[in-house]
Amino acid sequence: MPVQKTPNQDPIKQSTAQPSTKKSHPAHRGRWLGFGFGLAGVAMLSATAGALLAVSLSTTPLQQQKLTPEEAAVFSQGDMAKLSMKMPELTRPVNILVLGLKVLSSDLDGHPDKHQGYDVWQNSFKGLTDTMLLVRFDPQNKKLSVLSIPRDTRTYVEGRGVVKINEANYYGGPASSAKSVSGLLGGVGIDRYVTVNVQGIKSLVDALGGITLNVPKDMKYTDESQHLYIDLKAGKQHLNGEQIVQYLLYRHDDLGDIGRVQRQQLLMRAFVEDQVNVGLLSRLPKILSVIQSHIDTNLSIEELVALAGFATQTDRAGVQMLMVPGKFSDPKDYKASFWLPDQNGIETLVAEHFDFGQNTWKIDNVDSTFLKVAIQDSTGDRSAVEDFVKTLTRAGYRNVQVSRTWSEPLDVTTIVAQDGDIKGAQAIRQSLGFGEVLVESTGALQSDVTIRLGKDWLSKKTQSGGDFKSF
Repeated sequence: MPVQKTPNQDPIKQSTAQPSTKKSHPAHRGRWLGFGFGLAGVAMLSATAGALLAVSLSTTPLQQQKLTPEEAAVFSQGDMAKLSMKMPELTRPVNILVLGLKVLSSDLDGHPDKHQGYDVWQNSFKGLTDTMLLVRFDPQNKKLSVLSIPRDTRTYVEGRGVVKINEANYYGGPASSAKSVSGLLGGVGIDRYVTVNVQGIKSLVDALGGITLNVPKDMKYTDESQHLYIDLKAGKQHLNGEQIVQYLLYRHDDLGDIGRVQRQQLLMRAFVEDQVNVGLLSRLPKILSVIQSHIDTNLSIEELVALAGFATQTDRAGVQMLMVPGKFSDPKDYKASFWLPDQNGIETLVAEHFDFGQNTWKIDNVDSTFLKVAIQDSTGDRSAVEDFVKTLTRAGYRNVQVSRTWSEPLDVTTIVAQDGDIKGAQAIRQSLGFGEVLVESTGALQSDVTIRLGKDWLSKKTQSGGDFKSF
């Protein structure tokens, strides 16, 4: 399915009707939802007995799709949160599957909207997923790990065979998606799911008051058949909901969907730094009330509050963003374009970051000087890049290449553990004596570690007077 772009007009205004496939709900559901949100809000601002009782109600007022007993059994039935003196807290590590999708009128009935004459977004949860994340909240290690699963990942989907993983939701809903993700990752358990459509993303960002983000390049794309448009200029700026949707859906560059995955991770990083610790808990009831019709989840209110509370307490270094390791398929071998997963890399990743299986490839025993290191310059000083390459070479790193420049000027050099190998990145940090280590998949695809040079390197260079033997 082609990637859709955001119109200049509000997509919610274009089509607010629910699709015919959506199930009806009891009349009292809306009143109960409002009641739950109100009490949850009280609990976040007060430690009274009434507030504690309110958030302990283990209901799922945001669940839009009714799961069969077999589908519900795909997800863990165990408790994951408990009430503390003030609010719910996580009691164990949990894995949450997040599905993001957009649904067009033609996806539901095979043709564009009969009134508009072109495709419009529908408020539905039945569709091909554009985004798939497995998020691990680990209170024991105070770590939040986000694994991006590219939509074109080739894997087994029940009832479909070996296809792109984004088909799982369309043909079998969140339970099928959870089965496919668990199978891809060698059996990793999934506790809950959250499905949100594109209108929900727009509403969420607007409810937050926008997000400040660096747009790495000009993004422009037009699809008149759907009256959808993308038009963003490069640079750091404050984006509203419609602009964030444009940013998320754009994939018209040389990396296609993988480039979009990387931009999604940059957005998540910006969200963590810009929003999570700024009164998120106190705003949660309002946020949920705004997006409630665009979200479907089997999380209870108590569990949602516990997850949000954990997120606000996780520091920058504790947020780790990964991507299913793999490579692009060769057009000569496949009719469709796939992301071919690397099973050995997956085993290492889930053992390291999801505490599952055995790490058959011990990172501790690997000579870090053999790492593939990519350099991305943000300083604009060509000689500084050349000197940095010489520094790494003298330190024993044998495979160093200069990659494309980084569009945002950085004060602090960032050492990116591209495939989740935080030990390798930390070894380079220790060798250099400066910089910040982050686990992300936003660096050069074929690298083990990507280093983005910042102004701190220029300062080191000036202080050393050109003598880098000390590094």
